[in-house]
Amino acid sequence: MSLYTEALPTTSSVSLASATPTPAAAATPTPTAVPSYNAYAWGYNFYGMLGDGTTADRSTPVQVSGLTDVVAIGGFNDLHSLALKSDGTAWAWGLNNKGQLGDGSTTDRSTPVQVSGLTGVAAVAGGSGSRHSLAVKSDGTVWAWGYNFYGQLGDGTTALRAIPVQVSGLTGVTAIAAGTSHSLAVKSDGTVWAWGNNAYGRLGDGTSTNRSTPVQVSGLTSPGWTLSPGAISIAWL
Repeated sequence: MSLYTEALPTTSSVSLASATPTPAAAATPTPTAVPSYNAYAWGYNFYGMLGDGTTADRSTPVQVSGLTDVVAIGGFNDLHSLALKSDGTAWAWGLNNKGQLGDGSTTDRSTPVQVSGLTGVAAVAGGSGSRHSLAVKSDGTVWAWGYNFYGQLGDGTTALRAIPVQVSGLTGVTAIAAGTSHSLAVKSDGTVWAWGNNAYGRLGDGTSTNRSTPVQVSGLTSPGWTLSPGAISIAWL
């Protein structure tokens, strides 16, 4: 499955607050003009992850139904899809057997549904093969939903969540990434944090113990990390 966004002729405005705003910035946030997009998808569609209201495979792009004002597509998941709109809401479609769409159900969706209860979203993420989803809000908090067998939602449990829950103890986050069964985040101080499945030591905390709350990745403290989680975890500047 592939996703693509097409720019529209107009732009929209979104106000983003800093994770640690100054009093003046908090009182008068400055709107930032961002391009507005339609979303297109093609390829495998068994679970409706192309978002066109069908489960028919498509060898040419089709427009994702009813989804406008898109500013970002989250992750590169092959079974469910995520999008962020200019109004700070998150939307999802496709496979939902573990609640990874975040709409309070486990029903697959062939058109986008709004992720329940999330506003002020700055970014969304869903990794290849993952059954969980992540969002970071403009206040620097991280939210997660879906499959949680390894603790990859970071809420201190291993319970499946069909609506977003806040990742425990994590603030000041500027970037997120979702692996198949673990999650990564970068904080504004340059530290990297990880939680979930720790097979082969992929959380980077010096152990192979699964973690249901974030642990700091050892030795990484420089701002500007880019994350790539998989069977191994990679961060680069």
